[in-house]
Amino acid sequence: MKTMTVGADVAMPFRPLVEWGLLGLQDLTRAGEAARLRDIEVEEVLRYDLGIPRRKLLEALSLSFGCEWVEYDERIPVPPELLDGLDAQRLAFMLWFPVALDRETVIVAARNPMDPAVEKDVRKWLGQGAKFEFMVALAEDICFFIGDFLNSDPEHLSGNERTSLAMWRNTMAGWRTKLATYRTHFARVRTYMALLDAGLTFILVGRTALKNGHTVQYAPFYWAMIASGLVLTLLGMISYYRIKRSYFRPPKHQTLIEVTAASVQFLEDYQFVDPGEERAKEGKTMLARLFDLANRTVAVIEGSHDNKARSLLAHQRSAFSAQRTVAACYRTIYARARTGLSFIGTGVSFAGGGLGLFEYFRPSFLNVLDIFMMAAGLLMIVDGIIWSWPIREENYEALKSAEAF
Repeated sequence: MKTMTVGADVAMPFRPLVEWGLLGLQDLTRAGEAARLRDIEVEEVLRYDLGIPRRKLLEALSLSFGCEWVEYDERIPVPPELLDGLDAQRLAFMLWFPVALDRETVIVAARNPMDPAVEKDVRKWLGQGAKFEFMVALAEDICFFIGDFLNSDPEHLSGNERTSLAMWRNTMAGWRTKLATYRTHFARVRTYMALLDAGLTFILVGRTALKNGHTVQYAPFYWAMIASGLVLTLLGMISYYRIKRSYFRPPKHQTLIEVTAASVQFLEDYQFVDPGEERAKEGKTMLARLFDLANRTVAVIEGSHDNKARSLLAHQRSAFSAQRTVAACYRTIYARARTGLSFIGTGVSFAGGGLGLFEYFRPSFLNVLDIFMMAAGLLMIVDGIIWSWPIREENYEALKSAEAF
C-alpha cells in the first residue's frame, strides 16, 4: 500500500490524464512507481511505455501547476545575456532553464514550478529584484535546452544556427523555384513570338505569290495561306495579350534583384565577409555586389564538443545556396532580356514586312493589313526595348563577379 502511495505522489502532476480518460488511476500509479524504480522521469514511462502524446503531457502539467507550458524548439531566440553564469550541471539537477526575455521579465521553463528550491535557485541567479515568470516544461525538453544552448559559445550556438541556416536554405530554394517558374513563363512568351513569326511568313508568301499573278489557278491556295497567317497571327497576339494581362506575370528587373537580396540577407548575420578581397563598389550593380558578397563569405566555427563538422558544412552549404540563388536571378533577368529581344526581332519583322508590302504593291484593301502589321511591329519593338534595356549594365558586371570562381 505504501508503494502505491509513493507512485501516486510522483505521478500526481499528470492526474488530469485520468480525468480526461486517457488512462486509469492505477495505470498512472504504476507508471509513477516504475519511474521511481528505474530512476527516470514519469513522463518517459507515460510517453514511451503507455503512448501518451507529448502535447497531452504538457497540457496536464499546465493544468496542474496553473501556468503556461513551453516546448523545446532550437529556433527559440534565447538572449545571450541570459546564458551568462549558468551552470549546466546545476540546471540539469534542478530542471529549469531561462528560455526568453519579455521586456524586463525572464521566462523560465521548469519541470516543477511549485518547487520552492527551484524558485530559490532562480532568484539566486537573477537577483532578488529581478522579475521572472515560470512556464512548465517536460524534463526532457529542459535537458535539450541545456545541451543545445550551454555547450557552445553563446554568440555561435551551433544547434540554433544549423536550424536557422536550414530555414534560410528553404527560403532561397523557394525563391529559386519561383525564378524557374518565371523563366518558364518567359519561354512560353518566346514560343508565341515564334507563332507570330510563322503567321507573318505565311502572309508575306501568300501576298507576294498572289500579287505576282503568274499562277492564277493557285489563287485560292494563296488566299488560304494569307488566311492561315492571319489566324496564326491572331492566336499569337491573343496569347501575348493574355500573358501581359495575366495575374501571374513576372516582376520587373529591380523587383527580381530586391527579392534576391532579401533571400540572401542571412550572409551578413551568419557568415563573415573576408575583408582581404574587398573591391571598390563604384560601377557595380546591386546584383553584382550580391554575387561578390556571396563569393567572399567564410564561416568560422569555434571548437567544442557540440560544434561538429556538420556545423561548418551547414554554413558552407548555405553560402553555396546563396551563390546559386544570385546566379538564378542572373539567369532570370537574362531570360527576361532574351524575351525582350524576341519582341524586338518579331516587331522588326512585322514592321519591315508591312512596310515592304505597302510600298511594293499597289493600293488595295489589303493595305489595311499592312498598316496593322507596321503598327503592331512598332509596339512590339518598344515593348521589347523596355524588357531588355535594364540588362545593359548587368552583363559586364556579372562576368567580373564570376572571376572569383
